[in-house]
Amino acid sequence: MTIQLRQICLVARELEPVIEDLTEVLGIERCYVDPGVGQFGLENTLMPIGRNFLEVVAPIQEGTAGGRYLDRRSGDGGYMVITQADSRNSLEAIRSNALENGVRIAHETKRGDWYLCQLHPGDLKAAFFEIESDAYNDFEGYWHPVGGTGWEDKVKQDVTVDFKGVELQGTDPLELAELWAKVAGVDLERRDDQFTIKLNNVFIRFVEATDGRGPGLSGIDINVSDRKRILTKAEERGALVSEERVDICGVRWHLHDI
Repeated sequence: MTIQLRQICLVARELEPVIEDLTEVLGIERCYVDPGVGQFGLENTLMPIGRNFLEVVAPIQEGTAGGRYLDRRSGDGGYMVITQADSRNSLEAIRSNALENGVRIAHETKRGDWYLCQLHPGDLKAAFFEIESDAYNDFEGYWHPVGGTGWEDKVKQDVTVDFKGVELQGTDPLELAELWAKVAGVDLERRDDQFTIKLNNVFIRFVEATDGRGPGLSGIDINVSDRKRILTKAEERGALVSEERVDICGVRWHLHDI
C-alpha cells in the first residue's frame, strides 16, 4: 500500500492576502479555483508545489466548519492533509483502519471511478486526513481537485521545489503519532526526540503544542532552491522568522536546501 501527499489545505479568514503572501514569498503560481467548495460555504485557490498542490480556503458565509476551525485555533492555520492512494483497495484499507480506531468518516464522495474519503479532525486530534483514488492514481499527474490536468504549465520550481514534510502538533505527540500510524497503516518511527511516520514522498512529524493554539497542522517542510529569495520576500512581507523559517497563514514553513 502506497500513499502520496498530493495536497495541503490551509484555512484563512481572508483569501487574497494569504495567496499574495504565498505566491510572492514561495515563488509559486495560482493554477485553479474550485467552485465546488462553495457548497461548504468556502472559496479557494490552489497552487502547484512541484507535482503536488497547496490549497487555501476561506469562509464566505457564517457557520462553516472552516470558520469554526479558525475560531478554535485563534486564526489562520493548517487544515487538511490530502493524499492519493495507489489503489481503491488501499483507500478502503485506510478507511477500515480509521473505523477500527474510533475515527469517524467526516465526508465521502463517489463519482464514477473517483472516490474521496475525509477522516474527522476531531477524532484524529490535529487535522483532516483525506484519501482519494481515481482511475489513474498517477502521483505525478492527474489530480481531480485541480480539474485533472491543465495545471502543468503553472509548475514553477526555481524557488520552491516540493513538499518535504508536514508537522502536526498536539498535547501528547506520541499518542497522536500512534493514532495516525494506525490509521495510515504505516510504521511509527522515532527521529531523535520526535515521532514521525513516512508517506511515499514526505514525512509527518508529531510535536508538542507549545504555541497556545492547541492541536493542529502547525508546520510544513519544503525543499527550496533559492533560500535567499524566499528570505528577502518574507522580510518584505513581514513573514521572516529566521534563516530557517518563515511564517505564512499561521503555519511555520521550514526551509531545506536541495
